[in-house]
Amino acid sequence: MAASKGISSTLLRAAAISLPAAGIAYGAMLARRHPVGNPLVPEPLRTVSLQDYLGRWYEIARYDQTFEKGCEGVTADYSLRADGKIDIVNTCRCANGKTRASHGRAKLTPGSGGAKFRVSFFGPFYLGDYWVLDHSPDYSWSIVGEGSGRYLWILSRAPELSDIDLRVLINRAAALGYNTDLLVITKQP
Repeated sequence: MAASKGISSTLLRAAAISLPAAGIAYGAMLARRHPVGNPLVPEPLRTVSLQDYLGRWYEIARYDQTFEKGCEGVTADYSLRADGKIDIVNTCRCANGKTRASHGRAKLTPGSGGAKFRVSFFGPFYLGDYWVLDHSPDYSWSIVGEGSGRYLWILSRAPELSDIDLRVLINRAAALGYNTDLLVITKQP
């Protein structure tokens, strides 16, 4: 009985220390959140054909995020799974020359015209949003964001765009309400 009382008091002390520490860590995480580049994110402009959207995309520009710090040569590959979900493989080249890949999956958000997805890179939890805000009719480029306005990507089927085409897409992002001063141009090989 005395041993179980000792264990209980030890667990209570550990919880008393751990809960505030977890709160502080969570607060620090929120404080490090990236700036909102668009406080009024619009709904996607057009429907998306999943079959046309699948395949390889090259990141042309992005709002810089912790998970992409130091990344160059960023690609995203989307493929359809047998269960109707989408496999995602995001790849980047780090400053040290090594390649880093993250694997995830996505599922369509019902009623979104195929333009919104829920994404998961951690276990069974679909915590992220992926909105195809605009795309060319031939799916040669797309502008991707999500509801908080903290994330933005300009993607292309080609690894590089002409300066004129890049300016056109940056202007399209600005027309959607995004602060394009926050964009980082991604170096492609």
